[in-house]
Amino acid sequence: MEEIAQVYARSLFEVANEHDEVDEIHDQLGEFADALDKSRELQVFFFSPYFSSEEKKDGIGKVVEGANEHFLNFLKLIAERHRVPVIFRIRREYDAMWRVANKLLEVRVTSATPLDEEIVQSIGRRIEEQTGQRIDLDANVDPDVIGGLVLRVGNKVMDASVRGRLERLRKEVARAA
Repeated sequence: MEEIAQVYARSLFEVANEHDEVDEIHDQLGEFADALDKSRELQVFFFSPYFSSEEKKDGIGKVVEGANEHFLNFLKLIAERHRVPVIFRIRREYDAMWRVANKLLEVRVTSATPLDEEIVQSIGRRIEEQTGQRIDLDANVDPDVIGGLVLRVGNKVMDASVRGRLERLRKEVARAA
């Protein structure tokens, strides 16, 4: 399935790039995937084999209003080929291509409690300075972290959390025993 998502995302990205609509289609793809993720009714309709591809294509025309013509055609194509369930993976692949095209480095800060916005922005500025790249900064809360931070920069993870320290300690004790 992952391969299918890559092929569709690359095709959509190439068409968007040809027509200088990469950002517009990025936004619309995100909106469509979010709406689909939040609506059980839309999922049942678009994911169900009981509805024909023609019904799904008509449904896209009714659900998606004012969308980019190329994006609308793309949605109708994946509906025709019964590939709408792959839309979330397509979005992930398209997002990755979009970040590369915009030279954005994905940064995720995870803490046990919400961090002050100024602290998050300060972390982001330091990473921008050190990497020389623009960043796409996201702060998350995960109580399992217990304390400290987990910082993901691109595909590298720096774990300075209490949970991480406890896990490393547990492994050391298990090796020593």
